[in-house]
Amino acid sequence: MDVAFSSWLVIVLALAAANLPFFNEKMFAVLTLGRAKGGAPRVKSLLLRLLELVALYFIVGAISFALEARLGNAFTHTWEFFAITGCLFIVLSFPGFVWRYLRKMRN
Repeated sequence: MDVAFSSWLVIVLALAAANLPFFNEKMFAVLTLGRAKGGAPRVKSLLLRLLELVALYFIVGAISFALEARLGNAFTHTWEFFAITGCLFIVLSFPGFVWRYLRKMRN
């Protein structure tokens, strides 16, 4: 695996992971939250979606660090790196946020 392929893999993985909390009602697209009183599936709150977004940020970060270490020496990262990549991850989640909360629902 070369550098260009692993770079694009991390970008595509980050884009998919950043939008995952907003496109489904399951935690990490696997775990159901249970049922509400009427038997309908429970809807995730914004807080749960944001917590899932933070967890997915660290999962994608771990995968990208493993790919970086596999290609050669892994660089040390300071707080600036995590601030920039965290903001980038939030920006990548914007399409999912718009789809979930800002789209006009038609009945």
